[in-house]
Amino acid sequence: MSARDPELHVQAKSVYLDDSPDPPNCLYCSVLFSPIARGRISRLDMRAARETGGVRLVLAAEGIPGENQIGTLLPDEPLLAHSEVTFAGQPIAAVYAETERAARAAVGRIELEIDAEKPVLDPREAFERGELITPLRTFQMGDTKDAFSRCSVVVSGRTETGAQEHFYLEGQGAIALPREGGGLFIRSSTQSPTGVQKSVARVCALTMNEVEVDVGRLGGGFGGKEVQANQWAALAGVGCLLTGRPVKLLLKRSEDMRVTGKRHPYSADYKIGLDSSGRIIAYEAMYYQNSGATADLSPSILERTLFHSTGSYFVPNVRVSGACCRTNLPPFTAFRGFGGPQAMFVIEAALHEAAKRIGLPVERLQRLNLIADGQTFPYGMPANGSRAAACWDRAFEKYGIEERIAKISNQSATRMQSGYALMPICFGISFTSMTLNQARALVHVYHDGSVGVSTGAVEMGQGVNQKIVDVVAACLGIRRTKVRIETTNTTRVANTSPTAASTGTDLNGRAALLACEQIRKRLLAFAASTSKTCVEKLTIEDGEVYDLGKPAGLSWEQLIGRAYGARVHLSAEAHYATPGIYFDSKTEKGVPFAYHVYGTAYAEVTIDRLLGTYRIDRVQIVHDGGANVDRLIDRGQVEGGLLQGIGWLTGEEMIYDSAGRPLTATAGTYKVPDLFSTPSVVEIEFLESEVEPATLLNAKAVGEPPFMYGIAAYFALRKAAEGAVAQTAEPVADAACAGHRAPLTPERVMELLNPQGQD
Repeated sequence: MSARDPELHVQAKSVYLDDSPDPPNCLYCSVLFSPIARGRISRLDMRAARETGGVRLVLAAEGIPGENQIGTLLPDEPLLAHSEVTFAGQPIAAVYAETERAARAAVGRIELEIDAEKPVLDPREAFERGELITPLRTFQMGDTKDAFSRCSVVVSGRTETGAQEHFYLEGQGAIALPREGGGLFIRSSTQSPTGVQKSVARVCALTMNEVEVDVGRLGGGFGGKEVQANQWAALAGVGCLLTGRPVKLLLKRSEDMRVTGKRHPYSADYKIGLDSSGRIIAYEAMYYQNSGATADLSPSILERTLFHSTGSYFVPNVRVSGACCRTNLPPFTAFRGFGGPQAMFVIEAALHEAAKRIGLPVERLQRLNLIADGQTFPYGMPANGSRAAACWDRAFEKYGIEERIAKISNQSATRMQSGYALMPICFGISFTSMTLNQARALVHVYHDGSVGVSTGAVEMGQGVNQKIVDVVAACLGIRRTKVRIETTNTTRVANTSPTAASTGTDLNGRAALLACEQIRKRLLAFAASTSKTCVEKLTIEDGEVYDLGKPAGLSWEQLIGRAYGARVHLSAEAHYATPGIYFDSKTEKGVPFAYHVYGTAYAEVTIDRLLGTYRIDRVQIVHDGGANVDRLIDRGQVEGGLLQGIGWLTGEEMIYDSAGRPLTATAGTYKVPDLFSTPSVVEIEFLESEVEPATLLNAKAVGEPPFMYGIAAYFALRKAAEGAVAQTAEPVADAACAGHRAPLTPERVMELLNPQGQD
């Protein structure tokens, strides 16, 4: 598109999957979901559904023409359940009818009987039963056993973090159309066009070149449409293949929330040891990941948890292990941070408890242990170019944090109790699956001077299209209004990596830059040959050719017209693969990231000691952004990530009953952050890095790292509650800090304020 996305959004001109007219002769798909979490299917009678008016196809597992399998990392996820169900909301059958009403009515006439079995919902129980999706993994550095014997203070504890609903504005959906000569054209709301292409081909017994996937934009994704979009595209595709007619499938909000995966809940045990000065000597953790019923991306998410187990800190002796525990809940999936937030929460909890035991302010321990240049992460990668201390110190300087802490520490006892916390972040940028660290771009310069760009990046509100426009315009020396980003299409750019892991701009922008550099070199060589000057003297800036900094009397449009007339090639395709990264899963050592992003957030909160309610007063951030490609977009990403992180650890709570059914799976029962959840003050300063060769134009990724800033709100609330308890006449030692469980809802704040259960 030539216009910027924000301009289209505010004019209500942005087109999403459900905005365009339905294809002619379209069928509508509705799905029968399992009402229980675990059991054997004893009866599935679809005769009445087939006889419903307007119904053209009723599909069960045995009717799938290809493989009844959509598992991404492991082949453990059937498209439609066959003999057993493993979670409430699992698809069992699909109806294709002339209207959506008819399809839903027919689903209601399917007779289903399931012999129920007791579900396993707790990851620790699953672990004890040996229900693991993959073997236990362990990262280790140094000798923790010996190190703990030398520590002055050793603290152990347990943490719990819950699920989080993505709550993207546009729900899951797909439209499938038959292609001339066979095959399928799929329009999908997906972050991974190639993933959809592969899944549809697999289910329909087609080759990948027989399936074309096209993505315009998404109304949000946050990881929830990385692999979980595959199922709905596959159901639409197989219905289209079997009927020869277009098929549309869009989930209702309540369906989407009920049957799709969320952020992984984690239960974890930790043990941390420090010397008398507060320096961390040893750290151990065991992560019980609630993976849900199938693998989805859980093994990769657990891996990133292990990568980020020590957060922003250097710990010389580390042993951390994690287990993907199979339970009877919908498969949990990718979510902003991809396992990193769960790990950082655990070590922050450990450090806060250690600070209370050692008798020092936790912020002193945080600053003392920040990872520095040359120090090594547990997976063997050195922290080259660490900006952890620089961000921390700049935050204290810019925001006067010492004075603010002193003011809160000296507050008098009142109904309204304040608290504060700091959260340093360190997040690695790259896919931890090495294969995915690649991208391609196709750039056309048309002979009127306009430019079309195709990449594998998917625009989902994060501004990746605008950033790629900026990169292309800067490289070619033209106004960005000349550049149009095309839809993401598997026939123009094949084998795309998902737009995820904060790599969308890094990978696809690099590929686009390489393609544009090819075209620019050809154009400058042509201009030099026709003007009898040296190519080194020529540049293109602001749509004009310059010779040693002076206008050469040749506009961009004139240059392109002449080059086209001289048969100069005006298109280029480029491939980019992140250099220098590797990881050995046998030794659990390597250099898995191109670089790290650092930052520090300071949060202040106020709780009402009588009601347990609270507000986030301020969050002030110094973020390691490098030379931002588009600072306004990056500011929006930091603000959005912060609020989403606050939501995860405060108000957002996904509750399941004992039968594995979600109780908060509607927009009315699940509390997402709103205007009143927003901190009254949000300040952000971008700390420009020194030259960072691994980045695109020295700009660092900004999608996922800011999410972790929200962790500061949790610990600020804890500090406020602990301060209130300390001021009571008969405080209970350590009662307010016994275990860390999130989200910290007002009900849980009341529990902290009233540790003895008194009225």
